Amino acid sequence: MIFCQTGVFMSASEQTEKCAKDTIISDFNQSEFARLLGMKITEAHDGYARVIMDCKGKNNPRGVAHGGAVFALADQAFGIAANCGGGAPRVAVSIHIQYLAPATGTLVAIARRVEDNGTFSTFQVMVYEGERIIATFDGVAILLDTPNNNNSK
Repeated sequence: MIFCQTGVFMSASEQTEKCAKDTIISDFNQSEFARLLGMKITEAHDGYARVIMDCKGKNNPRGVAHGGAVFALADQAFGIAANCGGGAPRVAVSIHIQYLAPATGTLVAIARRVEDNGTFSTFQVMVYEGERIIATFDGVAILLDTPNNNNSK
């Protein structure tokens, strides 16, 4: 057991897994695009992510959040939820978004994995402004072939 900075005892493998997850979250938070749009991951673990973004400065000519900004927020939540479990990386192969209402304030995207067959994972992302649903997003991710996994075609 290792005593970590949070005051919790963890096995070496748990500590390694936590460090890998923290690195993935940091990488997503520090990506150029996430910083450009002001997105911040507030919670994440295998198959789940919560990401926030203020709409200020991301409006369309009608004065509401641009659809591309809403999509980017949902995609960020999808990406972190798909990759926060460690192992080989996953990338999107199919995405569908449905815009339900305009938004002007702080948005929250919550991504959840709904199915995983080992190669493909399906996620649902809900984008909220307060309690109001702004958009729904469905995405499918594929596990990439890497030298360290046996996902051969």
